[in-house]
Amino acid sequence: MSLTLILIRHAKSDWADPGQPDHERPLAPRGRRDAPRMGAWLARGGHTPELVLCSDAARTRETLDLMRPEWPAAPEIRHAPALYAAPPRKLRSALEGMSARSIAIVAHNPGIGQLAADLAAEAPAHPRFADYPTCAVTVLEFDTDDWSAIARGRVAGFAIPADL
Repeated sequence: MSLTLILIRHAKSDWADPGQPDHERPLAPRGRRDAPRMGAWLARGGHTPELVLCSDAARTRETLDLMRPEWPAAPEIRHAPALYAAPPRKLRSALEGMSARSIAIVAHNPGIGQLAADLAAEAPAHPRFADYPTCAVTVLEFDTDDWSAIARGRVAGFAIPADL
């Protein structure tokens, strides 16, 4: 058996209101354009999650809301305050005990990008993988059936909106 992990950085957020709390920042027009395109990219590749663990920040929720209609089936969704600005170890610990075979995490840099780098057995030959720009998506596959046993996985896909 194998597991699939989809790591999604939120789409481009709006900085128009400098007084707005970071947690409440919505997506910018570019982010609202990019998120559905990346959701469609996942669907075309057959990489849609059964379960989504999503930071409860406005921009991650909005990113997910715009991706979901592009997927052939609606996943279970769990919004988790602990994923807001979480480091890689906290993102990874959110997977423990999960039974779904395909899970997406929608979160923030630097944590989500670092987790992708930590879990990729071999980094994709893409110039933007290292900086993991907004709405970047990595699909990782692991030859295990236990989320607590995942180590380094095979990158089954990586894309950013500019690729599409």
